[in-house]
Amino acid sequence: MASKLIARLRMPKRLNRSFTVSFLLFVLLALFGSFMALPLIYAINNAFKPLDELFIFPPRFFVNNPTLDNFFDLVAIMGNSWVPLSRYLTNTLLITLIGTAGHIILASAAAYPLAKYRFLGSKSLFSIVVLSLMFSGHVTATPNYMVMSWLGWINTHASIIVPALAFPLGLFLMKQFMEQIPDALLEAAKIDGANEYRIYWSIVMPNVKPAWLTLLILQFPALWGTDGGSFIYSENLKTLHYALGQIVQGGIARAGVGAAVALILMAVPITLFIISQSSVIQTMATSGMKE
Repeated sequence: MASKLIARLRMPKRLNRSFTVSFLLFVLLALFGSFMALPLIYAINNAFKPLDELFIFPPRFFVNNPTLDNFFDLVAIMGNSWVPLSRYLTNTLLITLIGTAGHIILASAAAYPLAKYRFLGSKSLFSIVVLSLMFSGHVTATPNYMVMSWLGWINTHASIIVPALAFPLGLFLMKQFMEQIPDALLEAAKIDGANEYRIYWSIVMPNVKPAWLTLLILQFPALWGTDGGSFIYSENLKTLHYALGQIVQGGIARAGVGAAVALILMAVPITLFIISQSSVIQTMATSGMKE
């Protein structure tokens, strides 16, 4: 019963649009897309430029004599470091994957009862979440450090992961999407014998796919690009962003290596966005269920 209701409510609607309008819209979007892709194309070309092309004036947009020397120099520099590159990469992946997955699960699990149940203090709790969105990270930096220090988590990965789990935007976004799910759908699942955990995992989460994919796109790059800040001091616990950032500060002689570093750091978040954005658009186009 519940599966039939899901299929009926999520049937995509056909757009009544002429070929001319569709073609003009495609051309317009292609022009804007090409313009927005220029910085990425420039960064890719810079990563393969030799030093003489990097410092030429006026600067050239495209590389004339592409080379891999910048990447070879980066590998050589990291090979001479007393902390191996694999350690930096492992630390970054640990923080990014646990922080992102944990935030999505925690935010959705907390948003489900706030969206579909009314209990004492539910409105006050959500008001606190909305209020916390008004404070920037600079305002909460000192309280976060004090809390992490009190818990004894300074100089540990937990000092980066735990604050990421409590990112208030995730709970707010999840609750807004879950409120659009018809109560009749959840009641039908209960009649079919599904418990709350089954409803949450098999019905609610698939129907709020745009929300948690959006959180994935937002949270993953933020954690991937963290350098530990004032929370991590041990070199063995530092992230890849910190290690590559130290290389860039080597001066003009490492300008080519710096261009390679910039490409590596932006490649992973951009790849994730390209993979996820089609799912976000497709799911948003087939969502919007109403009672």
